[in-house]
Amino acid sequence: MSPISTFFHKLKLVFTDSAIRNRLLFVAAAFVVFRFLSAVPIPGIDHFALEQFFSNNQFFGLLSIFSGGGFAQLSIVMLGVGPYITASIIMQLATVISSKVKAMYTEEGEAGRTKFIALSRTITIPLAILQGVAFLSLLESQGIITSLTPFAFAVNVFLIAAGSMLLMWMGELMTEFGIGNGVSLIIFAGIISGLPAGISQTIFTATAADIPAYLGFFILALAAIYAVIMVSEAERSIPIAYARQVRGAAAATGAATYLPIRLLQAGVIPIIFALSLLLLPQMALAGLSAIGVQGISGVVSAYTAFTNNPWAHSAVYFVLVVIFTYFYTSITFEPHRVADNLQKSGAFIPGVRPGRETEAYIGNVVNRVTLPGAVFLGAIAVVPFVVQGITGITAILVGGTALLIAVTVLLDLIRKIDAQISLREY
Repeated sequence: MSPISTFFHKLKLVFTDSAIRNRLLFVAAAFVVFRFLSAVPIPGIDHFALEQFFSNNQFFGLLSIFSGGGFAQLSIVMLGVGPYITASIIMQLATVISSKVKAMYTEEGEAGRTKFIALSRTITIPLAILQGVAFLSLLESQGIITSLTPFAFAVNVFLIAAGSMLLMWMGELMTEFGIGNGVSLIIFAGIISGLPAGISQTIFTATAADIPAYLGFFILALAAIYAVIMVSEAERSIPIAYARQVRGAAAATGAATYLPIRLLQAGVIPIIFALSLLLLPQMALAGLSAIGVQGISGVVSAYTAFTNNPWAHSAVYFVLVVIFTYFYTSITFEPHRVADNLQKSGAFIPGVRPGRETEAYIGNVVNRVTLPGAVFLGAIAVVPFVVQGITGITAILVGGTALLIAVTVLLDLIRKIDAQISLREY
């Protein structure tokens, strides 16, 4: 069967198989609800002041990625899934600090993972409230939100914290009843929804002098998409053999297979984690400055200068992406567990002793494969910052980061749909 015939056969199966179709329809319905919530604003907004504020503040454009454009409208879901992502980072870091948390996540099976997710949800609540207080205080001090009474302020904080928890719940439902990672899909939906407005704004505001720069960035974007697709599909195959099994007078020849090690084992998660960690100090400083904490203005100015310096910002962003790639890979892929499972099933790597030597061999392969994948992911993430530093055009910054997240999430979604199709075919 030709590749084109295979494509149309799988496309037909997507629409004819009720289970796959229902999962995709559930995701589509969740997208519709999410976009509706993103258009419902909180009360007391000065829209003219809001437009001026966003046009002069690059940081909140990055933050809008996690809210799917909801922050730009100051909707009830203005915080997006940011608090939940921050809570997930805290819990992932806790697996390194606490052996009990690590055992809960890796050794207690499904019950332990359920507790782990429940703790992440619990941490999300105070984080959403704190972020809501910080942002509302900042926006009120800038005159974007009219002066609120304590009761009205508390109601607004409750609304946006509840909106963030609602998106977290929707993301988990999409993961369970849909296809793909629900939180990543919510971010993806927000990015895609903002593309038409971003493209039209770029076209109508571009001058003749900007055309070569935009054309160059467009070519870079196409090259980045192609490179992300190729590297995402790349893998290092470790050959696996099975020992011969003797049953009575008959001897069964051991089968041979392979263990795939992907270059981008962690997917888009390192980018989301790194971006969240870069945004966290700005959010904290903004809240402290808004409530009038003494001596914070110097720190705010220093961090603002750092975020506005594309070279320093891109260097830190690159390092964080590489670190989180290794960190998340070490959590999700454990050579000890893989080696133990191979030994229990009677499998081995040719030329490598089972047990500790197999564990060390797999660990070395994963470390070597992860390095080029992490460097590639970090390089692609900072390309928009480098282009901004060279051309001075800031409008492409959010688009570049969003493009990387969107392509990676879309590839993961396609891969999981293909897995569902393969399952139905068998």
